[in-house]
Amino acid sequence: MYKKRTIIVSNRLPIRIERKDNELQFIPSEGGLATGLGSVYKSDENIWIGWPGIIPLNTQEEEIITQGLAEHNLIPVFLTEEELKGYYEGFSNEVLWPVFHYRPSYAVYRTPDWEMYQQVNAKFSQVVDQQNVQEKDEVWIHDYQLMLLPQLVRKSYPTIAIGFFQHIPFPNDEVFRSIPWRNELLNGLLGADLIGFHTFNDTQHFLNSCAHILGLNVQNNCLHTDGRSIFTEVYPMGIDFDKFSQLANSEPIQTRAHSIKDYYKDQKIILSIDRLDYSKGIIERLLAYENLLVKYPELKGQVVLYMIVVPSRDHVAQYKQLLDEIDRTVGHINAVFGNNEWTPIAYFYNSFPLEELSALYVSADICLITSLRDGMNLVCKEYIASKENTDGVLILSELAGAAKELTQAIHINPNATDQVTEAIYKALKMPVAEQRMRLNDSIEIVKKFNVRHWVRLFFSRLREIKLFQQNEMARRINEQTKLAILDQYNRATRRLFFLDYDGTLIGFQNDAAAAIPTESLYDTLNLLQENDASQVVIISGRPHETLDSWFSDRQYYLVAEHGAWSNYPTHKWQSGAILSTRWKIPVKHIMTKFANNTAGCVIEEKSYSLAWHYRKAQPGLGQLRALELVESLRYLVQQHGLQLLMGDKVIEVKNSELNKGKAAMEIVNSYNPDFIFAIGDDATDEDMFLELPADAITIKVGNKKSAAQFYVDTQQEAVQLIEYFAYNRVKQQQINGTDSEIKKIETYDQNTEA
Repeated sequence: MYKKRTIIVSNRLPIRIERKDNELQFIPSEGGLATGLGSVYKSDENIWIGWPGIIPLNTQEEEIITQGLAEHNLIPVFLTEEELKGYYEGFSNEVLWPVFHYRPSYAVYRTPDWEMYQQVNAKFSQVVDQQNVQEKDEVWIHDYQLMLLPQLVRKSYPTIAIGFFQHIPFPNDEVFRSIPWRNELLNGLLGADLIGFHTFNDTQHFLNSCAHILGLNVQNNCLHTDGRSIFTEVYPMGIDFDKFSQLANSEPIQTRAHSIKDYYKDQKIILSIDRLDYSKGIIERLLAYENLLVKYPELKGQVVLYMIVVPSRDHVAQYKQLLDEIDRTVGHINAVFGNNEWTPIAYFYNSFPLEELSALYVSADICLITSLRDGMNLVCKEYIASKENTDGVLILSELAGAAKELTQAIHINPNATDQVTEAIYKALKMPVAEQRMRLNDSIEIVKKFNVRHWVRLFFSRLREIKLFQQNEMARRINEQTKLAILDQYNRATRRLFFLDYDGTLIGFQNDAAAAIPTESLYDTLNLLQENDASQVVIISGRPHETLDSWFSDRQYYLVAEHGAWSNYPTHKWQSGAILSTRWKIPVKHIMTKFANNTAGCVIEEKSYSLAWHYRKAQPGLGQLRALELVESLRYLVQQHGLQLLMGDKVIEVKNSELNKGKAAMEIVNSYNPDFIFAIGDDATDEDMFLELPADAITIKVGNKKSAAQFYVDTQQEAVQLIEYFAYNRVKQQQINGTDSEIKKIETYDQNTEA
């Protein structure tokens, strides 16, 4: 029996390969992701796919690397220098990195780099395809370098479970919009079933981008596209708490920590560790430290800023410039404030082994994080995990993702120099009891929400989503369902079709008057109606005058304004409602106020209802005003016994005695059909779905919570489903059919195949 596998895909493998003395050395990574996923990719038949960090010299070296990695369940994606330059150094780090860290002015938009980004994502997809992937497997893709990969994998494996995790921030939609290829990037991510971010803000920025750039509807944390529900959720990444805790408490680390403390005797150690990057706020930190020495001169000789900057991308112009500025600023501070006995800043442009970092965490009195923008920042969590038995204070930028969890740290705005200065001073003077209280609270969080917990939560949710999608698919109209309904249709002798108009028969338009019936729609409805056993009923919220202008010369029955008007059974309009409309005056007054305050909003008045349309309003603003309008109308609605409906870009208030359900049942009770088909897209159709007999075929347009038995994804699918019954009815009579009927059938078949 096949056992499902987990396939992890990231830009880099959790191993580093180096050439030494003409031999290849495989050095395992000690990074947080490698640690967290170690228990996953090292077990069973699971694998990790990524670039091995080296460009092979020849085919023989490729084979050696491939075989060596296979022993660790690792699969290499070999990249050329040209690919690395365009895909990684170019598009990933000169477009996505600066834009996602709110430095759009640093972005360099080069079409060749974008094309290379596409090419390398396709190469990763090809390597995935080569792994004998089964639909039961799970694929977990990581980070901004592979944003197109989820959709590429989805094309090859339509039902496979795909997760994506973004390890860096996601910018707001106005910043993200600046990328010329933003639509392609979003659609690439939407190939996943679960998209994870470190913070709630990042999830909202992503959802807003999907709504405002792609025009997708967002329901809470869920998007629906291509027949799938896609969830966006918050999973703050943790660290291997036990690893750092045990290391900190080990004898060698304790000994090294004591020697560091002895070296800086009588000085408080302020520790900062960053990779060289403009997002880390290194210059801002130095300015705040300089301000501390100016403002509190008594601290001279009593503190030291132990600053480690890990080399990164220093051949890139912005990074080289940043490094030069750091060197100048450190030199300036040490020259102005230092003396022969004391150096204010101990500055190291180097990477340190984990053991040395652990000793520094133990010995440091303060850990200072001043990120200008950070997806998470694990250094602060490593510091906390190392402080179970020693005191210390964490000063943490509110712009780092970790700040959302570590609420007991001293939070600072890294751009506010005086605030950072005062935070350092407060930390230096903080009583030990308060330090311990703050640390214990943070330790509890870091310990519980460790990296393994992060992995478990993500996979657990991914599997829940796949079950949810399977249940959705059971409700979605498919070929088997259509055949079953068609069988009922063919056996029936008296059929009723209740068809909503806007959003079902015709797509929504910004201008409601432009949503007129097409010739194709007339042809379909006429063909459905031509069968003596079938009766079409168009049931809509539109005014009866509008429906009359479109369909008065047809044999369909028409129900307007949610049942206020009907031409059943005489084809002459009549209103069965004698209802008060005095409520319209105060309701219209409130709606007018909101329409006057919001460009693009209009009021539509019908006999027994008022509709406030905001389809032309600015996205987001229209939704906000609609919610405010609902709150303002709530008392009046209750006072007058009205019904308030929130439809697609419309708020409607009507007499509660009127609804599509009652109107439909009046026709059903009189007509006595043995086959009922009802389809609609919004809240007003729910009354119809609820009222109709249990054996009625009820269908919702759009995968929303509904009383309908089934759903179709889009308005186009709704029309195709109606066409299916119209044209299949005559297909069975092809032999006896007229030339015109046969021509219609052939046209339908060609369109279906297309």
